[in-house]
Parts: sequence; structure tokens; C-alpha cells
Amino acid sequence: MVANQDKIQMTREGLKEIKEEYQELVEVKRPKIVARLAEARQEGDLSENNEYTQARQELTFIDGRIAELERVISKAVVVSSNHNKCQKVSLGCRVTVKNGDGQQQVFHLVGEWEADPLVRKISFESPLGKSLLGRKTGDEVEVKAPAGKIVYKITKID
Repeated sequence: MVANQDKIQMTREGLKEIKEEYQELVEVKRPKIVARLAEARQEGDLSENNEYTQARQELTFIDGRIAELERVISKAVVVSSNHNKCQKVSLGCRVTVKNGDGQQQVFHLVGEWEADPLVRKISFESPLGKSLLGRKTGDEVEVKAPAGKIVYKITKID
């Protein structure tokens, strides 16, 4: 077994966000749900107590998320964020590309746990991320998308 398969690569910012979510769940949200559960328990018959059932479901969800985040944090490996002199695209880089229509876009290559396509944070394991990895300024990459093949030209790497 390859030791790296057990590790989860991410940027420093991504790990910080995950740790913040973990703290919020453990220190704020979970205690509120536990208190709500205790109040609902005092109301009597639990079999017909909708508040109790709902609080139990929320607690189960939060506990699951906490366990998931603990696993991610324990396996996280922060990648170097010194990309000022990037020669090739790597995890943590911001990559400026032009598509065939001349439209310019900037993508931030991140770990899968921090990906958010709405703000152009793409996983290095996504089709576009995989095609960009290891490439340099001036290279063209082809990505298969539902709408067909898209060709991007790398114009800048930060």
C-alpha cells in the first residue's frame, strides 16, 4: 500500500476552514443540540415527541460530520504555498487560462475537500485539475466536458 494514499492534500487555507468548521460544530452547534435534546426528553412520551426525534436526527448528523472532519484533519497534508515563482501548475496554484472564445478565467487548484466550483476553486483531481497539473505557461490542455471538448491555453501561473 502506498503511504500517500492515506493522506489528504490541501492548502493551508483549506485546512484552516475545515478546522474552523470542526470547532464550530464541537463548541457551538453540538452543545445547542444536546441541550435541545435534554429539553425535549423532559416533555414526556418520546415516541410521539417530534422535537426529540428531530433533535436526535440533527445530533446524529453533527456527530457524523465531526467524525468525518476529525478523519480529514488527522490525514491532512498541507502543500507548499510558495507559488510566486511557479514554473508548472501544482496544488495551491492559481492558473489563468483562455478558452477558444478568448474568455479568460482564473482557477485555484485545491484539494478535493476544499473545492468550490462557484468561486473557481477546483479539485486537482477533477478533469480540469488533472489536465492542468504539471503544465506550464503557454501549454494548451483539452478537457472533456458534458458540452464537448474544451481547449484552454495557460496564460499565467501564480
